[in-house]
Amino acid sequence: MNEEVDFILDSTKESMQGAIAHLEKQLTVIRAGKASPAMLSGVMVEYYGSPTPLNQVGNVNTPDARTITIQPFEKSLIQEIEKAIMVANLGFNPMNNGESVIISVPPLTEERRRDLVKQAKAEAEDSKVGVRNDRKNANNEIKKLEKDGLSEDMAKNAETDIQQLTDNFIKKIDEMLAVKEKEIMTV
Repeated sequence: MNEEVDFILDSTKESMQGAIAHLEKQLTVIRAGKASPAMLSGVMVEYYGSPTPLNQVGNVNTPDARTITIQPFEKSLIQEIEKAIMVANLGFNPMNNGESVIISVPPLTEERRRDLVKQAKAEAEDSKVGVRNDRKNANNEIKKLEKDGLSEDMAKNAETDIQQLTDNFIKKIDEMLAVKEKEIMTV
């Protein structure tokens, strides 16, 4: 029975780490005033009839804090890259110089910063809900084991461990949100 409890704890921890990894990815995409290649991570370019991630059709760089450049591997893709950035509706206005696509990242307004903080909080809340769902599923598994003969003490200890895991991951989510919030609000 003990192995089953350990398995439940391990798989719960793994699921909760997945929620953290997802949050990290989502927070990277939320822009914080500084240009970053991650801002374009969701952009898909039409490449020979199939949607292809932007970073697979060109080099994405940030020469300074307010500029993103995309150097396409094929010059014929410049128009497609510009179109894809416009379609992605990121609030950028791409320009090209015949060699590469250049995006000037406008400074964020106070209102836009607040919207981005709200977006970050919503992402953090989604991650917390995921962690809590993992806790609920783990506790249900422990209850099933208890019906199948797991001792009450072991079940209580497992539930305590699960709650401790949950608390630690919720705390980590709050810390990540605080860092992102500070990054967004820093002018």
